Amino acid sequence: MVGRHRGPHRGSSVEFAEHREYCPGDDFRHIDWRAVGKTGRWFIREFEEETTLRAWLFVDASGSMNYAGQAPRKFDYARITAAALAWLFIGQRDAVGLTTFGTSVCSDRPPSSSRTAFQDITRILQETEPGGQMGLQEALQQQLPAIRRRSLLVLVSDCLEPLDHIETALQQGRHAGHELVLFRIAAPDEVTFPFRTPARFHSLEQTSRDVLVDPARLRQEYLRQYREFCERLEQICGNLSVDYLPLVTTDPLQDRLRFWLDRRLRHPGR
Repeated sequence: MVGRHRGPHRGSSVEFAEHREYCPGDDFRHIDWRAVGKTGRWFIREFEEETTLRAWLFVDASGSMNYAGQAPRKFDYARITAAALAWLFIGQRDAVGLTTFGTSVCSDRPPSSSRTAFQDITRILQETEPGGQMGLQEALQQQLPAIRRRSLLVLVSDCLEPLDHIETALQQGRHAGHELVLFRIAAPDEVTFPFRTPARFHSLEQTSRDVLVDPARLRQEYLRQYREFCERLEQICGNLSVDYLPLVTTDPLQDRLRFWLDRRLRHPGR
């Protein structure tokens, strides 16, 4: 369902599609003689061309993804999302690869549709721990030259970096001819800012940076800027034809992925 990438025309690849009754003029090489022997009727074996889709999962493992609050940690939600997507791609025999980035591009698993690809991807996700402050722009700048074939780039990130950096990263991916999907991961605290009493906020990416604030006085301005950030990010994705899905770590993942798959089914290419 993830994009209807499998070709609609029949061919002679190794992917069997279905039987149909023989018609005059059909190639005798495609007759299923076993079916003829069992039924006494002539059947043609039709095949479906294998997909050429290559998907790259880019998973943000920077320090900000370590935040949890009272909900699951953002990175845990992100890696479950990535693993679920890898399972879907491999299930339809598409090639899928993985790149994680935090202090640097931490790991890079080229796309494959082999039986071991899912195990490799989940092992890397399990072993990765968030840290550092590399963003989408820097990660894509490093990796795009190595992605020579048109691919589906799936970006899983909290997008906590300047929006002009994100816009540049998405532009570079689109300019290279790739289809992009952005899953933005947010913690409930980031959405509602529930803090009420004076507190010290510690940066997860810059270890020496602490800020002491009164949340009650800051809350209204924070929510205004957060709303503007979300609206602007969605606008950037719309302008660049990037498929965009915001996720909160308390959302049932299966429901959100089902919504996304249904939307892609109804609007192919989104």
